[in-house]
Amino acid sequence: MGLDDVYLTPQGYEKLKEELEYLEKTKRREISKALEYARSLGDISENAEYDSAKNEQAHCEKRIAELKDKLSRAKVIDSKNIPQDQVFFGAKVLLSDLDTAEECEYMLVSKEEADYEAGKISLDSPVGKAILQKRVDDIVEINVPAGIIKYKILKISR
Repeated sequence: MGLDDVYLTPQGYEKLKEELEYLEKTKRREISKALEYARSLGDISENAEYDSAKNEQAHCEKRIAELKDKLSRAKVIDSKNIPQDQVFFGAKVLLSDLDTAEECEYMLVSKEEADYEAGKISLDSPVGKAILQKRVDDIVEINVPAGIIKYKILKISR
């Protein structure tokens, strides 16, 4: 586990590859068409459309470079090699809030894949750190800005 490694689930790796492909094949073409059109309007020194397309081009190229870098350092973690009875990277964990009895399910992923709305939380998040390597029926206490949350781990799945 090198410091520069980027850990991804197989799905996360594919998602980044798809984004890279879209940016390289489709988005670049769209931007170059927008630049051609803006140039056809004449003087580019005071052309907002040209400036906008140039900005978009810079953002696109920066993201392409970022994605290539992440993918070049990616280590795809296959959950088949991970203990099934403990919370590890790629696991889905069903938690019960001991104060409210509310249940929530999270998938533990890298910060590159984290998406709270989709229930994917980072290993680096307070909840991620607290539940890592725990087992079913373990109780974890997590310090959050609002106080301490106590969760019981109900289920671990892959």
